[in-house]
Amino acid sequence: MADDQIKVNPARKAFDIATVLGLLGAFALISAAIILGGSPKQFINLQSILIVFGGTFAVTTVCFSFGEMVRTLAAAGKSFVRTVRKPKDAAIQMLQLSYEARRNGILALQNYTGNLEAEPFLHKGISMLVDGSAVAEVSSVLQRDLIANVQRSNVAVKVLRRGAEFAPAMGLIGTLIGLVTMLGNLDDPSTIGPSMAVALLTTFYGALLANLVFLPLAAKLENNSNLEEAVGSMYLLGVSSIGRQENPRRLEMLLNSSLPPSDRVRFFDNE
Repeated sequence: MADDQIKVNPARKAFDIATVLGLLGAFALISAAIILGGSPKQFINLQSILIVFGGTFAVTTVCFSFGEMVRTLAAAGKSFVRTVRKPKDAAIQMLQLSYEARRNGILALQNYTGNLEAEPFLHKGISMLVDGSAVAEVSSVLQRDLIANVQRSNVAVKVLRRGAEFAPAMGLIGTLIGLVTMLGNLDDPSTIGPSMAVALLTTFYGALLANLVFLPLAAKLENNSNLEEAVGSMYLLGVSSIGRQENPRRLEMLLNSSLPPSDRVRFFDNE
């Protein structure tokens, strides 16, 4: 491998087109179907919105803390922006750093910490090594951080899935409210239509909220969490190996054992 190949690139953030197009596409198709029906205003009902959206948020908050709800909203927003870093890319990154540390010493890695600020987990590990922290301490700190990150992501997934359970239930409650209102005012035909609209629209809103928002976002966050955990594992293996001053070839073997066969790296093949 040539020396000019040592180039540590920072992770980039980019819009997740799949998430954006998926959500926009689903809502666009449903909106088009409503518009083609010729009566889009009939699908807007403030009472139904309050019951389903407000009720779902309130009941879900009962199951979790307010801080967890706020963090879930932030995590859902971040699902539209992804860090362009795959486990294979992380493995190559660690092999580059390991090769540099093997060639010029661990202190030489301080020249690359500026490029790693976009990746706090890796930046923290490399910075601790450069500062002279013991390998066992660095590994322990990174393991706790990795577990904490996964747990935070899991909480956000649980919140969204719980919301997906409550949204249809709130829709059912709204349906019952509309039916009771309608049956209680059968002597006034002018109330039958609005009451029936509440009954049906709450069910519609509940299904929409659960299946077009909560469940897709929960699946996206779970996928992102699994990817973050895989990348974090690559970083943890690499930082620990660098701290122990192991041969980068051994690190390549360890990293490849955690990657699927199609993603395994051959970093030293052209040396």
